[in-house]
Amino acid sequence: MPISTIKTVCYNIFVDIREIENRVKKLKTKVDYTLSTPREKEILTLTVKLNEEVGELCNDILSILRLQRKAKLAHFDKRNIYQEFADVLLTLIQLAAAANVDMDRAVRDKLKTISERIEKEK
Repeated sequence: MPISTIKTVCYNIFVDIREIENRVKKLKTKVDYTLSTPREKEILTLTVKLNEEVGELCNDILSILRLQRKAKLAHFDKRNIYQEFADVLLTLIQLAAAANVDMDRAVRDKLKTISERIEKEK
């Protein structure tokens, strides 16, 4: 691709982003992100933590598949993936408890739904 084409593409992207920024400013939507209770703060915190743990698990999976940068692969220990799976599960269980979700019931119900769907597809 010629450099002039790259400059044009980059300039168009910049213009498009500026246009989007201007449109967003004009929307003037008001969303109240105030957390009213300690429980809401706990649920939000655990939700963000769960995403962090899932991200770490994804990094390890990418490393196992050798799809990471060489610098990351140099420090990768495949035994760590056990810890990452555990972190995801434990954080998920903490989040479920904070949100008053019975994980035993949730898993049983979901397994039943999946089983019924598989039977219908036969």
